[in-house]
Amino acid sequence: MSKQALIIIDIQNDYFPGGKWALEGADQAADNAARLLDAARQRGDLVVHVRHEFESSDAPFFVPGSEGAAIHAKVQPVDGEPVVLKHKVNAFRDTPLKTTLDQHGITDLTIVGSMSHMCIDAATRAAADFGFDVTVAHDACATLPLDFNGKQVPAADVQASAMAALAFAYAKVVKTDELLKG
Repeated sequence: MSKQALIIIDIQNDYFPGGKWALEGADQAADNAARLLDAARQRGDLVVHVRHEFESSDAPFFVPGSEGAAIHAKVQPVDGEPVVLKHKVNAFRDTPLKTTLDQHGITDLTIVGSMSHMCIDAATRAAADFGFDVTVAHDACATLPLDFNGKQVPAADVQASAMAALAFAYAKVVKTDELLKG
């Protein structure tokens, strides 16, 4: 049995063009995530889909039960693939994610999804703290520009900063093509 799992975090409709909280590069990131998903399925690796819904219907995006909160068509789960519902940034917090991974004897994780500087960051750090060997496919992750202290930070800079921080101490951060070669 494989000890590897692919964790797909928050690739949901609201993050795509026309959604309530569109990210830069969402389509390209989802295309790369779909390539990794196909490879994981072919290898027989565990695939876990993580889906975020806010707990209130007045949320800015990912409204409970909405089409925007649904998993995007590019990475739809198939029968037998767990779908973890979360209400917090960290996919491990108050969810069965860790239990699911432990039940399958998983030691190595590949993490993809959105948003790079929030949910990907939080899940990667938590996974590393739990002792998993973590890889992040940086080009299968998306984010958006941020404002800080009156300064606009471009999405590319947000992405680079988030990935650099994870690569420093929490994960191997690589391109999708590198993972598919290995």
